[in-house]
Amino acid sequence: MTTGASTDHAMPTPQRIGVPREIFPGEKRVATVPDVVTKLVKLGFQVVVEQGAGDLADVSDDAYREAGASIAGSAAELWNGADIVFKVRPPTTEEVTLMRAGQTLIGFVWPAQNPDLMQQLAAKKVTVLAIDCLPRTLSRAQKMDALTSMAGVSGYRAVVEAANAFGRFFNGQITAAGKVPPAKVFIAGAGVAGLAAIGAAASLGAIVRANDTRAEVADQVVSLGGEFVKVDYEEEGSGGGGYAKVMSEGFQAAQREMYAQQAREVDIIITTALIPGKPAPKLITAEMVKSMKPGSVIVDMAAEQGGNCELTEPGKAVVKHGVTIVGYTDLASRMARQSSTLYGTNLFRLTEELCKTKDGVINVNMGDDAIRGLTVIKDGEITWPAPPLAPAAPKPAAKPAAAAAEKKGGHGHGSSGPLPAKTLAIVFGLGALAFWAIGAYAPAAFLGHFTVFVLACFIGYMVVWNVTPALHTPLMSVTNAISSIIVIGALVQILPPEAGTNGRPDALIQWLAFAGIVLTAVNMFGGFAVTRRMLDMFRK
Repeated sequence: MTTGASTDHAMPTPQRIGVPREIFPGEKRVATVPDVVTKLVKLGFQVVVEQGAGDLADVSDDAYREAGASIAGSAAELWNGADIVFKVRPPTTEEVTLMRAGQTLIGFVWPAQNPDLMQQLAAKKVTVLAIDCLPRTLSRAQKMDALTSMAGVSGYRAVVEAANAFGRFFNGQITAAGKVPPAKVFIAGAGVAGLAAIGAAASLGAIVRANDTRAEVADQVVSLGGEFVKVDYEEEGSGGGGYAKVMSEGFQAAQREMYAQQAREVDIIITTALIPGKPAPKLITAEMVKSMKPGSVIVDMAAEQGGNCELTEPGKAVVKHGVTIVGYTDLASRMARQSSTLYGTNLFRLTEELCKTKDGVINVNMGDDAIRGLTVIKDGEITWPAPPLAPAAPKPAAKPAAAAAEKKGGHGHGSSGPLPAKTLAIVFGLGALAFWAIGAYAPAAFLGHFTVFVLACFIGYMVVWNVTPALHTPLMSVTNAISSIIVIGALVQILPPEAGTNGRPDALIQWLAFAGIVLTAVNMFGGFAVTRRMLDMFRK
């Protein structure tokens, strides 16, 4: 009994996270960086990094050691000793042979495009979490969304590559040597990568245009400084999971016509269109390339999936018909340090979800929608594709009776509509009676001041109440400053009396006047402070 009790309360052995060196040709990224290693160690994990894994991302082995990681001398040593493996690219056949049963692999896998790899991994009896299968519609999954992180880097880098291949300034300039017009940039696809490209190109001073099959992204394009070019064809283009869908032949014909026009007008085209599990759609034809001005540039971000341009050569930058066509498949890898930092952070956030107990042991909870979507193999059993997420529960509809009452401004309890005529007459009657009583017994001087006070309250109430609710805050912040008149009245009660007057008011009135000055001063300065903060929101 004693032995059993001690076993139940024994601390679990921390798992070891291994980070191998990426062996895919041209890949410079690494799955984690020293800053993330420190956080993983605090979660209770041990971290081991293969020697030289971060060299191409400008991260040294010494930096990993200082962060708390150990260094493995070879890939075989790392794979053999790791319980969890963080990777960027899908594992090669050589790396799969180094895996052992019970290990967990986390990284890009692309199960739809790599069915043979899925079979190899399942045969090894491992658990695989494909970061590319994350359900992106879950709001809490955004911190783990490596696809978004890498797309943002790639979109920015696409503009850098375009600027490098382009022979002019992006922004317009007027110099002593002459006038330079701004570059015109057209971006096909306004997803994460496209929006990043729009922001980068606009910040460089270019005239930016963009198009997307999803009409709802038009506002995002405009907010980043671009112009949304609409296809003259009505069709909904939103697909599942935040992606675009394959459009009808009619839409595609109208889209090709629009692209042909843009190709003749612009200097740079950046294409980003991808559809999950399918080859990249061909948007830019050879004829469109021929129609472009000499020296123009096309950056095809979909080159790895076949390309959006018919003349793209994946992995290369070629010149055809006087147009430079950039088909690099490693845009994110060309900013290896930045990409590795973002990717490592995404994996750390995922690890936090897997290890909520912070004891250095992960729990692949298949009851969690995000984790279930990521898990493509569980203990050697292929679990991909994940079942579709349950739709969110619809908001309860308003009750017809309540809606009708609200519309009419009914007379039930809690109604905010106008008072009935009978009630309004009673209120005015009581008010008139109270006003007569005050006039009959109060001093004549008081009656005059009281009349002005009542009228001021009524006018102020009507002025403020009839303003649009959206303007209440700036209006109140300014009108409150007008309360400085209260300060003047209070000062009259406090300052020394003039010669020939009846003297100072009693002490109670002076103290009330002083309190009025203090409170009104707070109100005045607060009003101006609120107004200033609101105006600052509209300044760049």
